[in-house]
Amino acid sequence: MTENLIIENNLTLAEQYKALNKQLRALLNNSENLLSNLSNFTAALKQTFGKISWVGFYIFDGEKLYLGPFQGKVACTIIQIGKGVCGTSAEKLKTIVVPDVNVFPGHIACDTDSKSEIVIPILKENKLWGVLDLDSASTNSFNEIDRLYLENFCKFLSEEIIR
Repeated sequence: MTENLIIENNLTLAEQYKALNKQLRALLNNSENLLSNLSNFTAALKQTFGKISWVGFYIFDGEKLYLGPFQGKVACTIIQIGKGVCGTSAEKLKTIVVPDVNVFPGHIACDTDSKSEIVIPILKENKLWGVLDLDSASTNSFNEIDRLYLENFCKFLSEEIIR
């Protein structure tokens, strides 16, 4: 199968997510290598949404988060639980939307161009597996629509793709 995304920029944000959801379910397959699936997942998000400057996974090894597949500039390779947006999301097991990273206490500036961020924890069998992290070079880039669809995407990954 040729992997092509159909991206229609004239759609609303929710419509773009709905279109991407259908395509992700066709693109990702749990019989494929997990790293390949996660890599295509991050590429699909970055390709679909121009507001994303960085998107990737930080995977929990039982003690800390380590860098997984991503799209964007080079990144921090280890994040401690409870530190920065990713570590806080992992600790609290809840999505965190940060409109302006400069006002988030303890923000870790892996990319100084990052202005806003959303981090979604990924649970597998009710245990932390990792987090999905998205950054934008603009403030106020992520909202409730992003949160809702990204949480659903992470649930799909947890239930259908991550073994």
